[in-house]
Amino acid sequence: MDGFPDAIVGISVAILIVLFSVQRFGTDKVGLSFAPIILLWFTFIGGIGLYNLFKYNPGVLRAFNPGYAVDYFRRNGKKGWISLGGVVLCITGTEAMFADLGHFNIQAIQISFSGIVFPALLAAYSGQAAYLTEFPGEVEHTFYNSIPDPLYWPTFVIAVAAAIIASQAMISGAFAIISQSLSLGCFPRVKVVHTSAKYEGQVYIPEINYLLMIACVIVCVGFKTTEKIGNAYGIAVVAVMVITTCMVTLIMLVIWKTSIWWIALFLVVFSSIEAVYLSSVLYKFKQGGFLPLAFSFVLMVVMGVWHYVHKERYMFELRNKVSSDYIKDLTANPNINRVPGIGLLYSELVQGIPPIFPHFIANVPSIHSILIFVSIKNIPISRVAWEERFLFRHVEPRDYRMFRCVVRYGYKDVIERPKEFEQQLVENLKEFIRHESYISEARMEEQSEQMTEPMNLQHSTILVNDGIVGRSGHSSTIHVVESQQQNHPCVSSGSIQSIQVDGKSTNSFSKMVTSHIQGAEEEMKIIQTAKEKGVVYLLGEAEVVAEENSSLFKQVAVNYAYSFLRKNFRQGEKVLEIPRARLLRVGMTYEI
Repeated sequence: MDGFPDAIVGISVAILIVLFSVQRFGTDKVGLSFAPIILLWFTFIGGIGLYNLFKYNPGVLRAFNPGYAVDYFRRNGKKGWISLGGVVLCITGTEAMFADLGHFNIQAIQISFSGIVFPALLAAYSGQAAYLTEFPGEVEHTFYNSIPDPLYWPTFVIAVAAAIIASQAMISGAFAIISQSLSLGCFPRVKVVHTSAKYEGQVYIPEINYLLMIACVIVCVGFKTTEKIGNAYGIAVVAVMVITTCMVTLIMLVIWKTSIWWIALFLVVFSSIEAVYLSSVLYKFKQGGFLPLAFSFVLMVVMGVWHYVHKERYMFELRNKVSSDYIKDLTANPNINRVPGIGLLYSELVQGIPPIFPHFIANVPSIHSILIFVSIKNIPISRVAWEERFLFRHVEPRDYRMFRCVVRYGYKDVIERPKEFEQQLVENLKEFIRHESYISEARMEEQSEQMTEPMNLQHSTILVNDGIVGRSGHSSTIHVVESQQQNHPCVSSGSIQSIQVDGKSTNSFSKMVTSHIQGAEEEMKIIQTAKEKGVVYLLGEAEVVAEENSSLFKQVAVNYAYSFLRKNFRQGEKVLEIPRARLLRVGMTYEI
């Protein structure tokens, strides 16, 4: 018996390792096997609860009367208040229903919670209460002792499986929260694998998965008993409820524009109930309750430091982005050499040129014959069509062949290998030039039509007058022509000349269109030739440091904490799969 607790801990650790190992298959595949087990679990506990309720004492249903709760606290006083820390454990796990909103739709959660979970739990607890009225000395093992003998082992097996599955919701919720924090710039860069094309929230994060596994194993081995783990879990659950109430209140006030009286009523009712439970669970802070608060503090520091520095770095680039005058001066600088090939300079800025570019020119006074500023953006749809992935525009002056490119990926899109990415980028760039050529041609045609329409209108007016002259007689003809000649002495000759000018403009327009098309074809040939010469990836290595006159807290956060996180999480070239042989790093210091 002495080794029995250690055996339980060992089995628990083995189960945790297996559970975290199957996360890479995705919630869809994992949940496909879990759903029947959970449904069977709720059926068992609900059925057993109803059996015990009607067998032993249906009168326990009177406990739904709130007056009994008042009498309980009146009799027990402080002990009754402390017991609320254990009472709250009967609802732990329900918050996971809402953490899974990213994995399932709202209607599915509403149906499962209202139609299955809630009735089954009420029946189970009512049945155990009825059993305890008959056997009051079996409080510690009420659940298993109240199971009928023929159903004991099936229920035991399903209970173990359900306990394993219950942690799945927490793991999936952790992945979803980290993924959302990453999108908001509040968490260091990690690899996010989307496991479902239908639901954006179904993700798998390898780094977080293994960190969670290690943390869970340490907690399991360190605490050993469920009592301390229960204390920690109680504080975490009630804290989530309090935070949720505060957030909903804020949404009611700012987003929904609800009446202030309804907001006050909601806040007072829910916060007062949750405050009582929170004070009770905090009473067991030393008995394991400190664990979730310690984890929360560490995560809050990591997210706060990363978000602050990430935002300040982006604002620094916006304030110091390259002006158009600098580009114009660059084109006129004879000391700048054009190197054959295509250069891809990566930047987070969608508009403007990052300050790393002039720093690169200052150190390496040469530019590739085709230079493209590339920004990778992830958008909240499953896939982006190939023809809509690349968005180009020219960087003036156009003769310098510099382009801005925004590459968009959906959460199910995989960043291509360098060779495929380069081929797609070049093809889309040539298509962009061809499309711009067509647009310019259409504009020329439109301008040509606008020039010829007034001239043709004048000419047709004279022809109509000539027709009237033929029908009205000679004297009237002379009068009309004379009056037109008096008011518009050059109408007749001008109309004739306009026809001649129109013919010349048509010829010149055709030459302009032809030369423009030829220029576009020549431009595409230059791009193809540059690609054949090779593609080089230019990546800015911006070292972010605090200004000299900054506070000590800011210097520690920026110079040490952020630097540690950036060096120990994924770097940009790993996420983008940039080949090292064609990678050119450019270092620069940002003082924020």
